[in-house]
Parts: sequence; structure tokens; C-alpha cells
Amino acid sequence: MFRYFLRRLALIPLTLFGIMAVNFIFVQLAPGGPVEQVISKLQGDGSATAKIGSTGMGDGGMASVSHKQNYAVMSKYRGAQGLDPALIKELEAQFGFDKPLTERFFTMMKNYFCFDFGKSFYRDTPVTQLIKEKMTVSVSLGVWTTLIIYLVSIPLGIFKAVRDGSKWDAVSSWAIIIGYAVPAFLFAMMLIVVFCGGRYLNWFPLRGLFSEDWERFSTVEKIKDYFWHLAMPVCAMVAGGFAGLTMLTKNSFMEEISKQYVLTAKAKGLSDTAVLYGHVFRNAMLIVLAGFPAVLVGMLFTGSVLIEVIFSLDGLGLLGFEAVMTRDYPVIFGTLYIFGLIGLVLNLVSDMTYHLVDPRIDFGGRHE
Repeated sequence: MFRYFLRRLALIPLTLFGIMAVNFIFVQLAPGGPVEQVISKLQGDGSATAKIGSTGMGDGGMASVSHKQNYAVMSKYRGAQGLDPALIKELEAQFGFDKPLTERFFTMMKNYFCFDFGKSFYRDTPVTQLIKEKMTVSVSLGVWTTLIIYLVSIPLGIFKAVRDGSKWDAVSSWAIIIGYAVPAFLFAMMLIVVFCGGRYLNWFPLRGLFSEDWERFSTVEKIKDYFWHLAMPVCAMVAGGFAGLTMLTKNSFMEEISKQYVLTAKAKGLSDTAVLYGHVFRNAMLIVLAGFPAVLVGMLFTGSVLIEVIFSLDGLGLLGFEAVMTRDYPVIFGTLYIFGLIGLVLNLVSDMTYHLVDPRIDFGGRHE
């Protein structure tokens, strides 16, 4: 098992390199890059003046060269008509597009392996600093949401499996399905209308993770204020997260309960509780644990984008969304690198958890 762990650990850099390479190619092919963004702003503001041909029309050679340069610029960038090619070259150098594609990629990866993600194109702030600033919000939402979902869904799924077919099982299933069908952003809007001063009650704040005078609070008051601001966003994310894990837990336990070893254990005189938690639990929980990395990564980085927008929470999800919209490549690839690394590490942790839950599972045994 230790050799398997080392092999998986060694594959992480190669896998991450492949992820970055594929995304780098697709992002470069997408229209509307940083240079196009600046060109669009220049044309929209009317701040750029045409300098083509300003060297004098009497020199036919210079006019011909200038015309060729202008044609090349227009064919490469949309909306570049009337702009001086020298200005375009300056923009390309500023954003690093004056170098070949492969050189840009390998330079980026060399820096990224040293966790040097450069500066944002538009914020003039190091990407690592931006990630640190936004991490508090995303980690708060992701960790608490995932924790609550698992603490509720697993016992609920076990309870439903034991009482399969009962009236309570049917009613709870309908409630779970309805909760799953309501989108998180719609549920968030309902919470705002009801509890955040939208129309009825004004019990919870509408925006931010802390109060403006949070620094003046005592430690106990800071903790209360933190959870007070976090209550509604977490509720909005949790509402739709119960269904999948609850039904997965139920189906996994029902499958294990119907197996022969359960009947054998009962025939030996073991109680239902001893059979359920002494034998069934370990085997049934394997598939539940397998989904933990995906759930955590999803909650941390992707599932909270709309919630962050609705509740004005400046987290990683919102940062990544804005970076994609503005083609802020350092932020896009920097966050992608961090997300990919965390996801790969969590998948490895998940495999190790398999082995801890059931030592009979030995991934390394197939290769030794």
C-alpha cells in the first residue's frame, strides 16, 4: 500500500501538468483575450487615435510597411482597425503575448511549480494574495456546508434504509426530492425575502461575512457574528445537498443488508444493531466516502458562485467567474492550478480512507 501511495503521489505533478496543458490550449483558442479586452475599451472610450500613415504619405515604402502591419493587426485582433500596430505590440508585450505559445506555457508551469502565480492583469495584485483574501469565504461556505450535509444525510440515509417502505420513508423521500428540485439560488432568494429584510423578517444580514465593526468585538461576539452572517448562505447551499448523499447512503446500506453475510450474522444471534454497525456500516460507507472529495471540492470552489453573488460574499467562486469573464489569465490558471492540486490530493486521501475503513482493500496489491 505504501508503494501505491508513492506512485500516486508521483503521478500528481504529471496529472496536474496535463490538466493545465489542456485548459491552456482551450483558453488560448477562446476569443476575447486580454489584448482584445483592452482594444475594446480603447475603441469604446475613443481614447485611441489612428496613427497609421503618420510617417508621411510621400514615402511609398513606409506606407506599404505600415499598411502591411495594419492588415496583420486587423486579421489577428477583432476591432483593431485604426489602432497603431506599435500600440498592439506594446499590449502584447505587456500581457506576455509577444512570446511563442509553448514558451509561455512552460514558463508559466515552471513558475507555478514554485507557487509563483504572478499578478492579476487588471487588479495589479499577486494572485496568491487574491486567493488568500478570498479563501476565507469559500472555505467557510464549503467546509460548513459539507460538514452539515454529511452529519445529517448519513444518519438519515441509514434510518431510511432500516425503515424502507414505511410511511415515514415515503414522506421523507418526497421532502428530499422537493428540496433537491429547488435550485440553490432560488432558495437563497426565498431566504432573503423571508429572513433578511426582503419583505417579512429582518433576522439575518443580507451581505458580507462579517459586520463592519467586527474588529471591535470580543472573541465570543466575533464567533456569533461570523455564524450569524454565515447562516443563510449555508442554508441555501445545504438545502439541495441532502438528496444525493441521503439516497446514496440508503441504497448502499440496503444493498449490504440483503447480502448473505448479514443473514449469517443474524443466525449467530447478533442483534440488528450489532449487525448494522458492526458489519454493514464498514462496507456500506465505502461508496459514501468515495464521493467526499468531489463534494468538498465542489462546495469549496464551484457550488458557491451564485450564492456568493446573491449574498455579496467575495470568495474564490466569484473571483474565478470574474477572471473568466475578463480573461484574467493569471487568475484563471492560478486558481485552476490550486483547485486541481487540491482535488488530486483529496482523491489520494479518499483512497487511503478506503484502506483505513476496510484493510482488506489494498490498491497496491494489484501491482506487487
